[in-house]
Amino acid sequence: MYRLGQKEIDEVSKVIKARKMFRVGDPKTGHLQEANRFEKEWAHTIGVKHTLLLSGGGTAGLMAGLAGMGIGPGDEVIVPGYTFMATAAAVLMVGAIPVLAEINETLTLDPRDVEKKIGPHTKAIIPVHICGIPADMKTLTSLARKHKIKVLEDCCQADGGSFKGKRLGSWGQAGAYSFNDFKIMSAGEGGALVTNDATIYERASIYADSGAAFRPYAGNFTMPVFLGFQFRSTEIMGAILRMQLQRLAGMLADLRRIRARFIAELKDKPGIRFAPSNDPKGDCGVVVSFQFESEAAARAFAKAGGIGGWLPIDSGKHVYSNWEPILTHRAGHHPDMNPYRMPKNKGLRLDYTKNMCPRTLDILKRTVYISLHPDWTKAQIRARIEACRKAGAS
Repeated sequence: MYRLGQKEIDEVSKVIKARKMFRVGDPKTGHLQEANRFEKEWAHTIGVKHTLLLSGGGTAGLMAGLAGMGIGPGDEVIVPGYTFMATAAAVLMVGAIPVLAEINETLTLDPRDVEKKIGPHTKAIIPVHICGIPADMKTLTSLARKHKIKVLEDCCQADGGSFKGKRLGSWGQAGAYSFNDFKIMSAGEGGALVTNDATIYERASIYADSGAAFRPYAGNFTMPVFLGFQFRSTEIMGAILRMQLQRLAGMLADLRRIRARFIAELKDKPGIRFAPSNDPKGDCGVVVSFQFESEAAARAFAKAGGIGGWLPIDSGKHVYSNWEPILTHRAGHHPDMNPYRMPKNKGLRLDYTKNMCPRTLDILKRTVYISLHPDWTKAQIRARIEACRKAGAS
């Protein structure tokens, strides 16, 4: 969370005063339609037809997207070895099996390894725009079309980012977002799914609301209602996010300005090499990424005075080799609900090892992030850049 203040307080106050916090309601009775309004505003921002606001965070968005695509037992979904474990967990929660693929130096899914990993049971790819860094969506979507598989974008760390002028989340068949406390836009918790596909939207809507059969909008669905989960958002969540959306352009502009200044002032300086980017302009600017020849050099740079850098290999939960529940096949609350034991998944690629994506581990050990903040002063920015210059030259 970067910016939060009176605008959010005032909008939430309206919801509380209206005493209509459940997201489903009739405006004629004083219901403010905050969740519905956010969905329309977010769809317009991303450039898609449909948005579904959810209470279960980005994980719920991914699960709803996969369910909307009809992914389930007997299917494999390719995910990068560098992402929050929820990306792979969402695949398991719909009964499918995640297949891990390498990242490249951009810190995003490597299209070359993806093509190697596509098999007869592959039904989807989940590119992850980690730390606001856009994946190569042109190559990945082309690859998906070639093999007739779907693309679900994980935009959970890239709210509002873009690739080649097109918003992240609008390249694939669907895109998922997170609005928890650590994201660009925040309501404390929450997520969303976007899509242009009416079938994906309907299936995801039913999947995310266990009481969908009794909602007024159910009559508009073209498919029978089935039982799903309970990921409904609240009006308070919608109210906060509508105000956060008003701040989004300014937050991204300031983050990108700071990132661009780091690159402009440190480019070609001794000992400095930036990680390559699939689209520098579309990068959200959450971090500035440096890469080194060795882990020792990366750690020395990160620890140098005034830099405040960190290595992604140390983030733990974002590195596949630390996904213990997945590596050991502990999924589901009951043995018969464990996708790794499901009969339809027999013969799929179920085995994982801690060294199965060696290039990913190597890149993460040689990369240093500096987390940026849109409200840094000129002096703070200047001090960080000077610290980087000194560390590179030492």
